[in-house]
Amino acid sequence: MAAASSSTPGVWLAAGVRTPFAKVDGALAGHDAIGLSVPVVKAMLARAKPDFAVWGTVIPNLTWSNLAREVLLDAGGDPTIPAFSTVMACSTSMIGAIEAAGMVDGRGRDLALVGGVESMSRVQLGLSVALSDWIRKFQNAKTGQQRLAALGALNLKDVRLFIPKVVNRVTGLSMGEHTEITAKEWNLSRADQDAIALASHQGAVQGWEAGFFDDLVIPVGEIKSDGIPRKDTSLEKLAKLGPAFDKTSGKGTLTAGNSSPLTDGAAAVWVGSAAGMARLPGETPRVRLVDYEVTSIDLRHEGLLMAPAYGVPRMLARNGLTYADIGLWEIHEAFAAQVLSHIAAWESAKFLSEKAGVTTPMGVFPRGRMNPNGGSLALGHPFGATGARIISQTVKELAAQHWRRFGRHYFARHDYESLSATTAASVTQALT
Repeated sequence: MAAASSSTPGVWLAAGVRTPFAKVDGALAGHDAIGLSVPVVKAMLARAKPDFAVWGTVIPNLTWSNLAREVLLDAGGDPTIPAFSTVMACSTSMIGAIEAAGMVDGRGRDLALVGGVESMSRVQLGLSVALSDWIRKFQNAKTGQQRLAALGALNLKDVRLFIPKVVNRVTGLSMGEHTEITAKEWNLSRADQDAIALASHQGAVQGWEAGFFDDLVIPVGEIKSDGIPRKDTSLEKLAKLGPAFDKTSGKGTLTAGNSSPLTDGAAAVWVGSAAGMARLPGETPRVRLVDYEVTSIDLRHEGLLMAPAYGVPRMLARNGLTYADIGLWEIHEAFAAQVLSHIAAWESAKFLSEKAGVTTPMGVFPRGRMNPNGGSLALGHPFGATGARIISQTVKELAAQHWRRFGRHYFARHDYESLSATTAASVTQALT
């Protein structure tokens, strides 16, 4: 599904803020999804009042239904601001940005606060459906005889907890297990995967040391920075790690080092019209959204995480662009193998023509322009928050590149419009 040309002009993305990211059961383990979201939304509300809000998470919780509304109220937001929740697996806050872009109309909806959260450390367990049904029947019993009858009908096999797992409901396989299959199909080497992971950690560490994240990350209590990037990692250390998902065939290549960790965190981004952008602090980095692509695949016949392999070349082709035309590529790193499989597909003329339906030569993918400040392998991957993290990071880096080329004064004076012609496609990569 592509963007309608009539809806995208005049829609802008602006960098927001996020919490530090921490591994599951780590520094942020004491905060649930609402607790992680509130500091981010408070910080965003201190900068501007949105016309509406979109917020999402992947892991459900029985204590709330509309997470966006609960977060907005707990953050002290105006109760008259409409807020709705969204979910689309690891693209949750990305699809939230696309939804918001479609709602921005210049008629009272000029600025949206969009984001998401994941508290992997605070996952609520549930009862089996059969036990839940029995409890309801027992509660509805009106006489002692009816209660005794209900007790007699209890099947002890139903007395168990439902423990959420990071697996696909249809296949029963985890994302890592699916990606192991993809890695074998594309003959991806362990060494190449570890190299992607090392580059991600090096970029993240350099980004923190250079101050890139200073205005993108807000403290949560005493936690002020990401706890996952490893300054001391190396190819030698990564090579010592054993397979994490295929431990029996002797051919497993995905490890804890080249796979993103389970992560806690929340992140936000702004979406709005030019009028909405004018309500933000003057030097908030922003870019114009030119196009986007929402792509799905048949997981019975294609790798689970291969949708961007189809969507990106289609989007570039219809805009008359090739890989070399894009100055920045921010790509989600669920697994190094997932990134490498996308690149392999993008560089395969056969894949492009026979599967993606793109006959235009796209060229060689410029790996040197990818994730200069680290990606999910090093920064972490809170499912509902990653999309907003990627968008804000992309916008900030595009602004930095523009400042280095033209100067900060030129950037502010020209209201960021000159960014859109040459770099907006790299933002839409994040939205695929």
